[in-house]
Amino acid sequence: MQTINAENNGKIYRIEIDTKEKSSEAKVIEKKLFELGYDVSVDVSKVYTINYDFSIANVEKIANSLHNPVTEMPRINVPSNNKFDWALELGFLPGVTDNVANTTTEIINDLLKIDIGLSKVFSSKVVYLSGNLAKHDVEKIAEELINILIERYHIKTYDNYVKGCGMDYIIPKVNLTSEPKVIEISLNVSDDELIEIGKKGILDPETGERRGPLALDLDYITAIKEYYQKEGRNPTDIELEALAQTWSEHCKHTIFASQIDDIEEGIFKKYIRNATNEIREELGEKDFCISVFSDNSGGIIFDDEWMVTDKAETHNSPSALDPFGGAITGIVGVNRDTVGFGLGALPVANKYGFCVGRPEDTEIIYRGQNKTNPSLLPRRILDGIVHGVNVGGNQSGIPTPNGFVYFDDTYKGKPLVFVGTIGLIPRKLPDGRLSHEKAAENGDNIVIIGGRVGKDGIHGATFSSEAMDEGSPAAAVQIGDPITQKKLSDAVIKEARDKGLYNSITDNGAGGISCSVAEMAEECGGFVVELEEVPLKYPGLEPWEIWISESQERVTLSVPDDKLEEFMDLMKIRGVEAVVIGKFNNTDRAVVNYNGKTIMDLEMDFLHNGLPKRKLITKPYSYRTEEPEITVENQLETFEKILGNHNNCSFEYISKQYDHEVQNNSVIKPLQGKGRVNGTASVIRPLLSSQKGLVMSQSLLPRLSEISCYDMAACAMDTAIRNCVAVGGNINHIAIMDNFCWCSSDEPERLYQLKDAAKSCYDYAKTYLTPLISGKDSMFNDFKGFDENNNPIKISVHPTLMMSALGVIDNIEHTNSMDLKLKDDLIYVIGETKDECGGSEFYHAFGEVGGISPKVDAKSARKLYEKMYELSQKGIFSSCASVAAGGLVITLAKMAISGCLGLEADLSKAPNENISFEKIMYSETQSRFIVTIAPENEKEFENLMKEFKIGKIGNVTEKDFVIKNNKDIVITSSLESMDEVYRSRFEDF
Repeated sequence: MQTINAENNGKIYRIEIDTKEKSSEAKVIEKKLFELGYDVSVDVSKVYTINYDFSIANVEKIANSLHNPVTEMPRINVPSNNKFDWALELGFLPGVTDNVANTTTEIINDLLKIDIGLSKVFSSKVVYLSGNLAKHDVEKIAEELINILIERYHIKTYDNYVKGCGMDYIIPKVNLTSEPKVIEISLNVSDDELIEIGKKGILDPETGERRGPLALDLDYITAIKEYYQKEGRNPTDIELEALAQTWSEHCKHTIFASQIDDIEEGIFKKYIRNATNEIREELGEKDFCISVFSDNSGGIIFDDEWMVTDKAETHNSPSALDPFGGAITGIVGVNRDTVGFGLGALPVANKYGFCVGRPEDTEIIYRGQNKTNPSLLPRRILDGIVHGVNVGGNQSGIPTPNGFVYFDDTYKGKPLVFVGTIGLIPRKLPDGRLSHEKAAENGDNIVIIGGRVGKDGIHGATFSSEAMDEGSPAAAVQIGDPITQKKLSDAVIKEARDKGLYNSITDNGAGGISCSVAEMAEECGGFVVELEEVPLKYPGLEPWEIWISESQERVTLSVPDDKLEEFMDLMKIRGVEAVVIGKFNNTDRAVVNYNGKTIMDLEMDFLHNGLPKRKLITKPYSYRTEEPEITVENQLETFEKILGNHNNCSFEYISKQYDHEVQNNSVIKPLQGKGRVNGTASVIRPLLSSQKGLVMSQSLLPRLSEISCYDMAACAMDTAIRNCVAVGGNINHIAIMDNFCWCSSDEPERLYQLKDAAKSCYDYAKTYLTPLISGKDSMFNDFKGFDENNNPIKISVHPTLMMSALGVIDNIEHTNSMDLKLKDDLIYVIGETKDECGGSEFYHAFGEVGGISPKVDAKSARKLYEKMYELSQKGIFSSCASVAAGGLVITLAKMAISGCLGLEADLSKAPNENISFEKIMYSETQSRFIVTIAPENEKEFENLMKEFKIGKIGNVTEKDFVIKNNKDIVITSSLESMDEVYRSRFEDF
């Protein structure tokens, strides 16, 4: 170990870790830079900068604990002796969550049996570049390797590096010099000024700048003005900020709650909640729902002793600014939604879904005029969100067995990042309480546990309630810390819950403690908070910032006095910071004090229910109706184009990054068969003591929104359910969940589409008897900015509805996978193929959309799905696949690749409406399956399926893939060729 005395550096130590051989990280960066046109050699050193008065001996102990002596070598305050041309140090900006530094701090505290406090350790890395580069090249490289919103870089030439004895000793601490203050805001101003306050935020009297969006329209802020006129005073800034968070579209779902046309109760109550209520009433004793629409997740029966929960969130807006931070915050946030369900559920599986632009698109768009504030390119966004969910899930010890990625140019300006978590919780706790029932009680202590509060996540809720533009704040971005959250989760779920140490719990998500405390206070009637007690990452935060910050890894609990000491001791033992910040009460007032002065005092009813009632008006949307005429000149070429396109090809490179085995509960895995093909549904076994399983799937079909949002929603629901049925799911024990991601929801035409989709959810959920148990909406997924030529542009996502399905099956041994199993097995198509290519991958391959969308016959489909479950229980299927994107021929191809076996199939024998052969191959008609069965089961199978439309189309062979139209061979391909087409698009990712 190379060490020099650091007395002259003000007790700042730089521990730098070199690798003895070129590291994988260096190789990845080298490859990335080569793709960008830089022919350079790269080496990387990890850096831990420590600002603490240690002895050299202790620093050496620390360095020894931070490196692997087999592969790495540490240096302490010693420059590298390697030869290079440029040194580029990359690290976080002051105040940005640094997970590596946080973990290193814990290592130091454990190693030396001390507590060095916060902000003493900072992580970074030095990238050494060798090649013919000018400084502007290195600056461009730096900007490719970091996100300038949250990260910094520092450049030195080799000569300057040597002269300065290495890189500079930089301590990225936050220094806030202004005195925290509370200001009064006069709302006795013109409507124009009120609009300005609502859109851009409160004007800071010291800086003369707006603080960031409140997302309060004129009618909302006028209602606030009238409230304070009755109170006879002006609002404080913290009161106005709190109301903005609580009333935000993100938190209150105002569009779904408002009257829309003649639907007085709003489309949530009429179409979503009513569907579930009516289904539960119809099911009667067979109702398997326990908790719906009343908590952080929805809960259904798993067995007599356990229930399972489901929740999916979106983190679209922050992921557009910082893809890694947005995605990791999303996944750990929805994990906390699970921990905060009832009295606390254990996360047992994560899910994801990414809607992004094409990664090869390199055309830059800008949030500001004159090429200012460039938006991130789709490839950069994709890489970041994939990595964020990876880190969030893997480091939390939660498996990720299910997910998808969908590409379309409409997601270039603003991606959609869906993240979901399934939880497990006993139906009764040891003290006899029902686990889904909770309520803060008068006199309970308000306890915050987990991470500390910083400037990260300011205005996250209000920011997510608006379109993306040049005013979108970087402060809205947070970075999750899964290690801190894992400790929190384990301490609560595995110990405090079953000891009965608290009465209620919820996560600190949108709006931070302003929303979590206020929501829990609805259970008892009021609260008083002493804001100075809230633990901070650094001093100097304004009171309003402390109150609304969305800094991560925080949970709020109500703890009675007689359990407080035991609870706090438990948290201390488990290394979870816990602080009492106030009391719940029954005063009907929301009160916040700061250093002995009351700075917020609101009626609880006004805080939660004071927002004005709105009436929304819709206007019919002009859907597409024209059908294209397509001539296929080369069948093999068209087949390969569709098989290898963005939305059909392998995304194994994502699946293999996500640990799906960590809790040892996987049954049907994300990659199926020897050929490792991405499946459309997964199965887990959440309790190893039981044979029962959970089946899960997600689906969206956004291109159909151009033809019919009603059909889009129906097809998304049918596909999610059908995917579950294909792997062995029981239609009689499946719950569904909706995630609406809409665009321009202030436009009547878009609201018309939204109403269409919501009505479809009602109609089809009722017929399938699949209750909607939870959901989320994100209503303004639009990008407003400028192109390369400074022309104003607006990019709106397709109206997108992701439907999730979660089902319980009695025996995990009665499940099916898609891979072909045995030569000579018979291949059947179940379900009729129709002339329904609108929105299909077939039409898309020719640049068309079409005007005829698939229609779902849910009544017939439900009967089929019951029969499919019966056959799965009999074990009659060798393989089973849901016919999805690309139609019959693409599904067959994936079954062949998955099983590493060939097939010969005559698709003219598939049940169809006498349509063209191309449409038989590629139509995306719903409610269809392809199955294979052993020849000896042929008669039994056909007898069991005699009331359904089926067609025996061929058999499994050893190698070649052959598709016929009667006696004519239309497509022939080898498995090797198909496998290459299937995998090649993302093989370099």
